Amino acid sequence: MKIKTLVVSLLAIATGTVVQAKIHENAGTSAAAFLKIDAGAPTAQALGNAYVSIADGPEALFWNPAGAASATTRELGFTYLDYLQGYKARTLAYLQPIGKTIIGVSLNYMDMSGFDFRGEHGELNPEIGTPVRNFVGGLSIARGFINQKLQIGGTAKYVTERLYNGSGYNNYDNVGFDVGAKLRLVNWLGLGGALVNIGDKEEMPKGLRLGADLNTRFFTISGEYMKYHDDNARYGVGLEVHIPEDMLQVARFDLRVGYYTRENTGVNTKDSWVEKVGLEETSRVSFGFGLYSSELFGYGASLDYAVTPFGALGTSQQISVAVQF
Repeated sequence: MKIKTLVVSLLAIATGTVVQAKIHENAGTSAAAFLKIDAGAPTAQALGNAYVSIADGPEALFWNPAGAASATTRELGFTYLDYLQGYKARTLAYLQPIGKTIIGVSLNYMDMSGFDFRGEHGELNPEIGTPVRNFVGGLSIARGFINQKLQIGGTAKYVTERLYNGSGYNNYDNVGFDVGAKLRLVNWLGLGGALVNIGDKEEMPKGLRLGADLNTRFFTISGEYMKYHDDNARYGVGLEVHIPEDMLQVARFDLRVGYYTRENTGVNTKDSWVEKVGLEETSRVSFGFGLYSSELFGYGASLDYAVTPFGALGTSQQISVAVQF
């Protein structure tokens, strides 16, 4: 099997495109399928991808650029994603306020390691070290209006794929755009939407995200509708329980759980802890947590973690650290 076919198939399965469901008529027609993965946004992963209306901070650059408008200081965030079958991502995001406007820069590098690559006759080829190398670089701008009740943002990004074809690498390059908005007329209700991967539809999975959230001091419930042009519509819902920083006297603690309408991907027989919690046969549930302190050595700092069991495909884990200065 060619490496490109394998990677596209893997990512399509993991993002819910094919497996025990009617295949969308446009399935497999886009390159850059990795753009559907929630790299750079562990909060989104933990909440079942229900994040478009509450996205903020550096994570917003990877989900809804409008959320970056909430930044009041410089912020720097690093995220590491251990995805499926040796596929990994490292992301870096930076926010710089300039007056009421926020400028953001994001970098996302993804590759695959430990791949058992074989030639046309099944012979092992151990010389191939990294058969997949993907990169996305983005420049974002966001701004809030009406006392931050309305936030608008956009991202221009350069996308490149390097896929090994058996004799060398094929390079696929493209330029795309994300645009988004958030609206919060009352404190307890938020709305959000984003058009992502706007560009050549044959090279990028163009998608629409629409969502809403209900929030109080102690919890937030969020929901999101997602539709890529090469996939069926998907839905996510998330619950985030907050323990405020002034109650703990150390940091704010958020506990997260989410549900996403991904297809079943078999039974996980590799991770015993997944079986112990009864999630060995589901790829729809995700969970995680977040810590935030406003006074860590004089800086604001956060730690976020998310995990998603993907049935027979394994388990995806993501962790991020960010600092405000």
